[in-house]
Amino acid sequence: MKKTSPRTNGKNGQIRIIGGRWRGRKLTVADLPGLRPTTDRVKETVFNWLQFELQQARVLDAFAGTGSLGLEALSRGAEQVIFIEKSAQAARQLQQNLAVLQAQANSHVITTDAIQALMNLQILSEQDAFDVIFLDPPFGQNLLQPCLQLIHERKLSKPGRFIYIETEKGLQYTTPPHWLLYREKQAGQVLSRLYITGEYEEEPL
Repeated sequence: MKKTSPRTNGKNGQIRIIGGRWRGRKLTVADLPGLRPTTDRVKETVFNWLQFELQQARVLDAFAGTGSLGLEALSRGAEQVIFIEKSAQAARQLQQNLAVLQAQANSHVITTDAIQALMNLQILSEQDAFDVIFLDPPFGQNLLQPCLQLIHERKLSKPGRFIYIETEKGLQYTTPPHWLLYREKQAGQVLSRLYITGEYEEEPL
């Protein structure tokens, strides 16, 4: 999701899937205030980083918006994508696009606040945790840090797997212990970083 202009013209827009089985497919997205899809330029960078990591992956798109990142992951072989989107209108449009792609069996849309959703996700074992997590929160709302804390505390990511974080340039945040910055790139005012998670420390008896 992106968070630039607060204006909307009331018309629908489009996103394009750039790789995988649905390569070139264009999908309708709602034109909502402060919402636009991740640019193809940034998306190409991210999925070049992840090109060998998505087959049969369990993926979480925590600030889904148009669903651009999660849909791209499905197109490139992810086994399941969980989308979290607070806007009911954006979530409905995302569900419609998943139906168009006949991808409902491999996806689930949760219409709620991302922090609340991260608190309530049912993670009963490491097998339920995610291989790839996308974190692309709205700019200027201080949502990233609590999400990072919840991911770590609730062990939402499998050890040695991937967390993609997209922020405005200059945003300061602290990652959990043993996360490794694997890739980094700036495009304009957008900073993209890919981390590899470490092993979780055992809780003291």
